[in-house]
Amino acid sequence: MARRPLPTGFGAASSRAALALSLVLGGVSLAPLESGAASPPSTPLTGVNDTAGERRVAEAAAALRVPDAGDVRGDITLPRRGAHGTTVSWRSDESRVVNPAGEVNRPEHGADPVSVELTATVRLGPHRAERRFRLTVPPLPERKPEKGYLFTYFTGAGTADGEQVHFAASRGDDALAWDELNGGEPVLTSTEGEGGVRDPFIIRSPEGDKFYLIATDLRMHDGGNWDEVQRHGSRHIEVWESTDLVHWSEQRHVRVAPDNAGNVWAPEAYYDESIGAYVVFWASKLYDTDDPDHSEDTHNRMMYATTRDFHSFSEPRIWKDPGHSVIDSTVVSEDGTYYRFTKDERANSDTAPCGKYITEEKSQNLRGTDYTFVADCIGKAEGTEPGISRGEGPTVFESNAGDKWYMFIDEFGGRGYVPFETTDLDSGEWTMSENYDLPDSPRHGTVLPVTADELHRLRAEYGSGTSG
Repeated sequence: MARRPLPTGFGAASSRAALALSLVLGGVSLAPLESGAASPPSTPLTGVNDTAGERRVAEAAAALRVPDAGDVRGDITLPRRGAHGTTVSWRSDESRVVNPAGEVNRPEHGADPVSVELTATVRLGPHRAERRFRLTVPPLPERKPEKGYLFTYFTGAGTADGEQVHFAASRGDDALAWDELNGGEPVLTSTEGEGGVRDPFIIRSPEGDKFYLIATDLRMHDGGNWDEVQRHGSRHIEVWESTDLVHWSEQRHVRVAPDNAGNVWAPEAYYDESIGAYVVFWASKLYDTDDPDHSEDTHNRMMYATTRDFHSFSEPRIWKDPGHSVIDSTVVSEDGTYYRFTKDERANSDTAPCGKYITEEKSQNLRGTDYTFVADCIGKAEGTEPGISRGEGPTVFESNAGDKWYMFIDEFGGRGYVPFETTDLDSGEWTMSENYDLPDSPRHGTVLPVTADELHRLRAEYGSGTSG
């Protein structure tokens, strides 16, 4: 399938040049954002003399980077524009493995790693410089069936370490029976931004051997004000990555939202095969560009941006805006249809009877804005059917046996996560599960199917755990 290269845009790996964004959607103008990061050159620059134009070209070349060049496991971002208004072109000495568009074709399982040299040519008028990068591309992993589950979550603002990343492991292949790992203590702790993380979401790469964990940059334990953190909150997401679920990278604090956003809440991601990139989505309140103090009232919309590597992100776009606040979208797919589950953030009332509950929609286009309604009020007790008093932070996953789907809904202010299940996503009918044993006080997070080896590795690293 042909895949388009991503545009350069927001994120930690973009150049220091300001990237103007003039997109207008839903009557709201998205403000420009200056994004930046640079790395020193790892190889000598060629074609550079000591003139002003040539210095600019040299600086632009020095600012280029290829993250994780020593272990390239998926498509990479190769920017076409650099600092100081420069253009960048790329060539590869192994285009069958890594082509100039950044598309990666890894060797088959069992083959040797391949070394690839990429050359970036940076131009500004008559001036040019070259920068070379040496990449190592490992073979694809052996595909193994999933035989268990990992649960990532936070536990709430009531304790000093509740707004950090906690892990639990399923007991064998039972999605309703869990043990807390690491003695119930956080596995990942934020040292960036607000110093707390909520809503941890984990995704496996399409190749199968890389994991990205992203989370909300927010800490409410110290008496945060919910109105204030939606007017002047973080515009960043927190990112960790791993190849084995037990060894994690340093935390990255990556900006994804524009200046007129007041917050970035509950980031999640889904891989879009049609563009060869992850679609990362979150909720933001967007304020008019002539309201720099964010003093007027507005509502949360679902936004999205695309990325190949969780370093560089495209400009954000509005994804869902019904005219009132919505948050906490999550997505699964089945047979070419995407199912999106979102919290209706309105107060529950006669005019909004499904406020504070989950709405289900579907579409053939992941990034489309015309999803079709399937059901609302998901999780709400009806008649004699058990349910929850309110719900947010849905996480949806298919059982490893393939016979049903689960949706864990966070009954905030109540029991925390409560599991529901269905055998037909298209029906919109979800039944509360019976006889479940979840971790103690799990809040908005993710369930990820894992292999038997991965489950064993998690328990070996973090302890066999305790029951919830």
